[in-house]
Amino acid sequence: PPFIDFENIVIRKYLFVVLLLSFQRYLHSSRLLRGTPHLNPLHILDEDYTGQAKCMLEKVGMWNFDIFLFDRLTNGNSLVTLTFHLLNQYGLLELFQLDMMKLWRFLVMVQEDYHSLNPYHNAVHAADVTQAMYCYMREPKLAKSLTSCDLLLGLLAAATHDLDHPGVNQPFLIKTNHYLAKLYRNSSVLENHHWRSAVGLLRETGLFSHLPAEDGLQMERQLGSLILATDISRQNEYLGKFRTHLDQDDLCLSSAAHRHFILQMALKCADICNPCRPWELSKQWSEKVTEEFFHQGDIEKKHKLEVSPLCDSQSNSMENIQIGFMTYVVEPLFAEWGRFSDTRLSQTMLGHLGLNKASWGGLLQQEQGSSTEDLEASGCASSSCHCPTGTFTFLLLLHPTFDKPLI
Repeated sequence: PPFIDFENIVIRKYLFVVLLLSFQRYLHSSRLLRGTPHLNPLHILDEDYTGQAKCMLEKVGMWNFDIFLFDRLTNGNSLVTLTFHLLNQYGLLELFQLDMMKLWRFLVMVQEDYHSLNPYHNAVHAADVTQAMYCYMREPKLAKSLTSCDLLLGLLAAATHDLDHPGVNQPFLIKTNHYLAKLYRNSSVLENHHWRSAVGLLRETGLFSHLPAEDGLQMERQLGSLILATDISRQNEYLGKFRTHLDQDDLCLSSAAHRHFILQMALKCADICNPCRPWELSKQWSEKVTEEFFHQGDIEKKHKLEVSPLCDSQSNSMENIQIGFMTYVVEPLFAEWGRFSDTRLSQTMLGHLGLNKASWGGLLQQEQGSSTEDLEASGCASSSCHCPTGTFTFLLLLHPTFDKPLI
């Protein structure tokens, strides 16, 4: 279908009304569930910033897309703006007869329900994952095979995959007897919550209310299947299945089941693709996730709980966390994705991954050199004084009782 500039139509005609509705809900939910944080209400963008954001959207399929800059240009509305643009670009509003006001309200509510105070798990991360998912869905094998339903589900799953993330991981929720851990019986606690939260917003806004009831339920189930695939405790299960398909060369993208599996793998890649971005972007994400890790560790220490792996700032550094994560989690996944989709994008991602790992290695050597000098000066040069993050820690993170790393 021809491209229609719905962005301008919707923003100018409906934004003010939607913001009044959602802001009232935001005030209510924030006070009840999260205290009363500093409020940052959404504003209609001025013309200069709107123009610059539009220029960036023309290159939204580029792997070096700077989501941090885009978030600033959209005044903190990167997730709403980007997701609406991509849905519109694919013509999905017309194909599924989505009500524009309901869609916009849904996206605003999704963005609000990400915790802006989280250093990493916030709406900017969701927007970054959505942009990455779009890049993967444009790859030749997927572009010629994915249906309109696949595209809609892929984008919505990316946008909502960490919805209402509390900024702590599953072990923390379990050992503090959090109600979510009890509700989901300690199994994929966060992923189940993200999915159910997304379904709640779909129903609250009535985005799919015009569809036959069974179609709407099927969309919700498939959305859940995609989001649940991001649970790192099932990483080896999905990776093994992916590797077997590639070894046997039996993936058939005319099969709905196989297409859905590839969407699951694409979302898993998008969720942890930060180490595959250019260094300037990747390093920012590393800083943010380390801050979130160590904040959890500080809470655990304060309450005299066992500190979760990677969350102790005294025994971990950003450098060794990143090197371990790249080695044991990212490289195996993206190596298989590169086998499936041997394209320029895959080679670019693997190239950045190698360079970034080398950069972290260099920084780690500098850190260890400085630490050794300090230890020698203090009379403690034993190797036991330094405890780098190694294989055992990441094997723990891949164990079913652990949630995905916050990286």
